[in-house]
Amino acid sequence: MQSTSVRIDIATHKELKRLAASLGTTVGQTVALAVRRLRQERIAEELAGALSSREAEWLDAELG
Repeated sequence: MQSTSVRIDIATHKELKRLAASLGTTVGQTVALAVRRLRQERIAEELAGALSSREAEWLDAELG
């Protein structure tokens, strides 16, 4: 797996290490989990939003 460095402040790095230890993961795995969770939250917010008129028409369409 390729990797890269990301600059973060010391307090955030310490918190990442604490989270990683409590989860039994590496710091890198913890960052990956956090990114996945953030992506899921954004998708959930999008899905919870109001439907566009086109989406509402599609959902109300008669089958057949």
